[in-house]
Parts: sequence; C-alpha cells; structure tokens
Amino acid sequence: MKTLLLKRCLPIAILLFSYNTSAQFIVTAPDRVKTPLKVDMKYIGTIVPRSTKEIASSRITVGTETLDRDHVVWDNYKAYLPPLGVKKIRLQAGWAKCEKVKGEYDWTWLDEIVDYAVAHDIEPWLQTSYGNPIYEGGGDINLLNSLMTSEEGYKAWDKWVAALVNRYKDRVAEWEIWNEPDLNGHIDPVTTAKLNLRTATIIKKAQPEARIAGLAFASNSDKEYLDTFLKVISDAGKLDLFHWITYHSYTMRPEDAYTKKRVLGLREVIRKYSDKLLLRQGENGAPSTYIPSFALSKYYWTEYTQAKYDMRRLLGDLGHDIETSVFTIIDIYYNWGDRAVLNTKGLIQSDTTMAAIRPKVAYYAVQNIASLFDDSLVLDPEFGYSASPGNSMSVYGYEDKNTGKKLVALWLDGQNVTNSFETAPIEITFENTDFKTPVWVDLMTGKTYDISKDHWKNSGTGTVFNIPIYDSPVLIAEKSLLHTQK
Repeated sequence: MKTLLLKRCLPIAILLFSYNTSAQFIVTAPDRVKTPLKVDMKYIGTIVPRSTKEIASSRITVGTETLDRDHVVWDNYKAYLPPLGVKKIRLQAGWAKCEKVKGEYDWTWLDEIVDYAVAHDIEPWLQTSYGNPIYEGGGDINLLNSLMTSEEGYKAWDKWVAALVNRYKDRVAEWEIWNEPDLNGHIDPVTTAKLNLRTATIIKKAQPEARIAGLAFASNSDKEYLDTFLKVISDAGKLDLFHWITYHSYTMRPEDAYTKKRVLGLREVIRKYSDKLLLRQGENGAPSTYIPSFALSKYYWTEYTQAKYDMRRLLGDLGHDIETSVFTIIDIYYNWGDRAVLNTKGLIQSDTTMAAIRPKVAYYAVQNIASLFDDSLVLDPEFGYSASPGNSMSVYGYEDKNTGKKLVALWLDGQNVTNSFETAPIEITFENTDFKTPVWVDLMTGKTYDISKDHWKNSGTGTVFNIPIYDSPVLIAEKSLLHTQK
C-alpha cells in the first residue's frame, strides 16, 4: 500500500437535533473515539480517514439493505457513506417497490441511490430479490415465504430481472440473486439452484461481463445445502455463471467461523466443483444494544463490543482471503404494525423515526480499517509468527504490494468480545520481516504510538516485539504506511 497521502479532514461539526442529508455529526478530531485504554507508549497521532474518492478499490462492503421495504431512509444517511471509505454497498433492488403496476417500472428511488453511489466512487451490488404480490403467485416482499409460486409470477420475474440489468448495466457490475433462501427451510437447495441458474442466465445475457454472487445463504456451516446447490449448477454445466458463493456468518465469537465445520468447510465443498469460484461473506455485524430477536440477539451488547466484533470479523475474513461485508450502515426499524423492532446493528445510531442520529464507535473503527486495508495491501505469503505461550491470538501479516512494507493485525481471540480494555503483554516474533520504524495502532480509536527501541529488534530472519494486546484489533505497521494527525 502506498503511503497514505490523505487530505486533512474538515473541522469537527456537531449540530444538535438537525437531521438533514449532510454528514454533520461525524467527528474528525484526533480524539474522536474515547475509550479507557491505557498503554505505556508515546502517542504520535491518530489515523486520518480516507474518503471513497481517495481509495482506488478494496474488498470491503457496507450493507445498505432494506431500502426496498422502507425500513431505513436513504436521504437520512447517504452522506455518511463517502467519508466512511468503504468502496461497496449491498442492497435489494426491490421488485415490488419498482413495479407497483403490472408492466410499469418506476426507477426513481433506485436511480437516486445508484447514481449517488457511482458519483462518490462507491460500487453498488444489487440483489434481485424479493417477490411481488401484484402478481398471482408472485411472492411476497419479505425474507420468508416470498418466492414466486406460479408461472405468471416467474414470467414477471424474468421480465423484472432483464429490465433491472438493462437499466443499470452501465453502472452496476455485481449482482446477487436471492437473500437467505435456506433460512428456516424457506427454499430447498434444488429450487434455490434452479432460481439462481434462471436468474444468472438472464443477467449474463443482458450484461455478459457481470459478476454474480450465487446462493447468499444464511448459514456458514450447512455444507450439505451448499453441495446440493453446486451439484445442480455443475450438472447443468453453468458454474462459470458465478464469481462468488456468498454466505452470512453470525457466530458469537467471530473466530469460531473459521473452522472446517464452518467457513473453511464451505471452501472445501466449493473446491470439489471449481477452482475459480470465490467465497464472499455477504452479511455480518453485531448490535450495539440488547435486541430481543435477529442474529446475535439476547446479549447485552454495547458500542465497544459492537466495534470489537465488527473489526474482528472484517479482519478475520480478509485474513482468510475472503471478501467481506459489515451489516449494516444504520439501525433498521422493522415497522411491521403489530410488531415493531429496532435492529441496532447499524454503524449509525437511529430510532423509530429512522433519523441518522450520530455515528457509533463502530463507524469510526470501520472507517480506520477502510482507510488502511485497500487493495494495495495484500496478505504476505511468507509471513509466519511465534509467540509466548498462554494467549490465544489471531495474527495476520500483510505487505504493501508496491513497496513491500509490512503491517500485522493481531488481537486476543480466546473469548467473546468484552467491554474490558485491559491489555496483556506478549513477546511475538514475526518471520521474514524487517521493520525500520514500527508503530503500534489501536484500530478502534485510530491512535498510533511509537514502539520504543527497547521493545523491538530485528533478528536477521524476522522481528521480535514486546507489546501489549487485548481483545480488539491492533496493528504493528511501518510508520510510513500511515498518515496521522495530532
């Protein structure tokens, strides 16, 4: 990754109780995130975030889902997307919202989103689901029981997909078919595979260069479902229609996902059929409060544990060479009449008015990751490490593909995320590294610290560090890879 030549951010602007479309609640000061963390090192500055226009490309997506069902309001949060620095957004295209009269498509709301994203160098990937109840057997608009059930419904679906792709093929390069078909046994794998084949064929006819994510299933462990899905597609000779297989990976301890029973096992199933298909984590994120339902519910989350979880998941995915997504940009208000629930997985706090109240700690944490982990920072194939025993850790080594300069992400991973900021001292050796001026970075706050010479040394075959770590990701990085401000 080239040295981050970042423009200095605008001065802090906090205007209370005014919810217009400017991202006026973003704090840009060096102490924008306050935590109880204390380390015995010299503070030298805080990471300066980069906007989407300052980042060429990356493998990180932020969710902008449920706009199709009006559970969030685009105008309330859109201005927070460019400063976040995440280069991709995922959303449902909303058949029922676009076609309220048979044969007539109103693209106004979706045009605004796609055009805004493209204008700010954000890549939208569109999901073609869900159904449309204006047709007999056309399906419904929500997650469950939404699949088409009639010939009329499927014919209307075909027309919808073709119209959608032709409308946006000059602005959208990535597509997904149907969200979480496996949830609660909603759609069996054979039916899901046939729907994916049918839809992907239409997409590719209109846009041959399109990249399509198949499956998008709720599980990170149902290898039998995945195997059946892929077999149907393989038997049809159509695996080349798809670029990714997407999955959603909710585990209370993020690192529990990376086993052969879960995500690594999914990769093994895919390899039975193709050495080209890639895994993509398409939806995952933690709440910031207790929630009574949805994924990761019934746990007393805070903004600190949300930020730790989101960072550990994003960096765990990237560390396993998996494109990744954080769910979601803003809290989602499921206003279902007799049942109304606020899902607080957003990086931005909201409420039942669907206003963008303020960015949470997780917003700034993801902003820090987006600023550093762009596509010029790649996994180091020669990286290895050894550490003092007694601590379970996640450790991933990266290098800038242009300069070869090193960066290592690491954290204690032995338990679920906590509200503790107590650190543990470790001695760790990074193999095949040669640091010149290493610094220690707390990713939650972006604060960067000098590592004194008596706490590190190059050994000839690597670098030895004596440093503190805790259950939130930190970095050891070559100082010139960062741009900071005091």
